[in-house]
Amino acid sequence: MSGPVNPGAGITIPAGFQIQPVDDKLGPGPTPSNPSPAPAPLGVLANFKGNFAGTGFNLIFRPNSGPPTTTTFPNPVSPAPPNPPSENVLELNLTTETLSFSPSLGSVPNRGLEKQNDIFLNGVSYVQAISDVTNIATGKADGTPVPIHLEPGLWRHIPATNSDPLLGESLTRMASIPHGTTINAQCLAPTTSIAGPPTIPPVDITPFPIGGNQQSGGIKFASQTASATNTPRLPQDLSKFIAQGTITQAMLTDPNTVLRNDNVGKTITKTFVFTVSTKAVSPELAGGTANVAFLHGSSAGPNADAAQMSATFWVETVQYRLVVPPFKLGQALLKIAPPTPHPGALVPTFLVNPPVEITVPKTIVITATQIQYSQVVFLNFAGLTWPHVSVATLVPTTLQTVPASAFN
Repeated sequence: MSGPVNPGAGITIPAGFQIQPVDDKLGPGPTPSNPSPAPAPLGVLANFKGNFAGTGFNLIFRPNSGPPTTTTFPNPVSPAPPNPPSENVLELNLTTETLSFSPSLGSVPNRGLEKQNDIFLNGVSYVQAISDVTNIATGKADGTPVPIHLEPGLWRHIPATNSDPLLGESLTRMASIPHGTTINAQCLAPTTSIAGPPTIPPVDITPFPIGGNQQSGGIKFASQTASATNTPRLPQDLSKFIAQGTITQAMLTDPNTVLRNDNVGKTITKTFVFTVSTKAVSPELAGGTANVAFLHGSSAGPNADAAQMSATFWVETVQYRLVVPPFKLGQALLKIAPPTPHPGALVPTFLVNPPVEITVPKTIVITATQIQYSQVVFLNFAGLTWPHVSVATLVPTTLQTVPASAFN
């Protein structure tokens, strides 16, 4: 599938809007010893520009309630919901996604105290929109899109500090979730890239006791078995999806299978990888989640408290081969999409303006950015921590300009 579209998610900030300190405006002005700062660097976030779109897979155990809002199922479930262990619903979504980034925001001054000098942050705003396209009639991802997630947020690059705290360059993702959760997730910025494609590890959705350990205390539920047809799961009967290869046991066991499959047939020449987390870790990273009262619950326990979030991003350089048809100087620019690496794969469209006349078809090699992510949210309810996993592969929908050097 070529030519991905970005029909909905978008973000607009005023033209030329660049945050900067107002010291020069309100004070004596810049001096040789105190010049106005240049725009702060973005680091790996420089790859987050324009619009992206793609496909993914979402898995979430969610609470089930008593009447009148009980989630019911085509086939009888025993015990009847919401009696444990039928107090939860495993919802599976085949998804489409759009992700739009703003231009960089400039130099955001963070003021240091005493020995710690000021620092200047840069970053990009983003809007993520995800829709469910699961079709129980066909077993494919061709259903009518139903929006299920909208996330406005900010990515920030934070420079290294040498006093308070003593910390290398870092990244932070700040976001608001419609259910009533906000996140601040951080990590140290990647300092090197991988030559070639990523090695994507497995991820597990198996629940475990709150405060416990998934590896030693995981509790498997019948809904995690793809062939089962009488469990508290939506869709409940996966036989059509299994036949189509769109939802499989391998995907329930390890949702990152989707990301590895997405990379089949692609030439990935470079990868940056980083994992942001709301869990404060050594050396000096902070972060956290905040939930509305309904999610947090009371003495009876949470309804679905988002206790922790981590997300791994693979920012990849993908190489494409374009066949440029005969072209005369001065004619309209060409829009060319490369061949898809496998059925269903999305590829960007390139804007081509050859610097010389082309008399016979010419193959050129060009690259574009691909973003993949695997996100895990720990939801606490009913005495357990339930991993909520979302994965997606995204390619640019913004026309990618081919440089003249590609024709050398």
